[in-house]
Amino acid sequence: MATLAALETATPHALLRLPYPEDALAPIISARTVALHHGKHHKGYVDKTNELISGTEFEGQALERIVLATAGKPEHSKLFNNAAQAWNHAFYWRSLKPKGGGAPTGDLAAKIESAFGGLDALKKKLATAGVERFGSGWAWLVSDGKTLKVVSTPNAEVPFTKGETPLLTIDVWEHAYYVDYQNRRADYLQAVIDKLLNWEFAAENLART
Repeated sequence: MATLAALETATPHALLRLPYPEDALAPIISARTVALHHGKHHKGYVDKTNELISGTEFEGQALERIVLATAGKPEHSKLFNNAAQAWNHAFYWRSLKPKGGGAPTGDLAAKIESAFGGLDALKKKLATAGVERFGSGWAWLVSDGKTLKVVSTPNAEVPFTKGETPLLTIDVWEHAYYVDYQNRRADYLQAVIDKLLNWEFAAENLART
């Protein structure tokens, strides 16, 4: 899956180096939240994935392939949860950028207009998907090969296991926002959507479909 190739790593899998300093997303997301989220939660998923694949058939496989091979298989649920969360978080950090937001251009903008009727409508769908996700999970902008859609997944689930190509995502697990926003998930989502989304990353992913 070419869209995701840039996020694949050889084993042992390495924690993605942040594409910006820890304080670069402030004040929308504080340096403390980024340090905890990236250095503790994300790192924990990567470390556990490496531990679980050691000496198994999955050792040496790209992260995406591990996720695809273990999705929906109860006997591999622990590995799926950790590998998928490692993948999701690497994708999330790239879905954000300092002084982001704004408006997409080119083919992405045209497809957003066609699918949603405009950027404002897309933003509302992303915010709603994140707010209405009960418990922990993710809000995604995806391509299904014909059009763009907004989807929400629970826990570690990721759209590419269902044939949809992720373009960008927003983490709505509590550890993504609770330090800065407490229980105000809607405020976190709106701030990220308006000021941090990396439309260039989404456009690059779309171009690879």
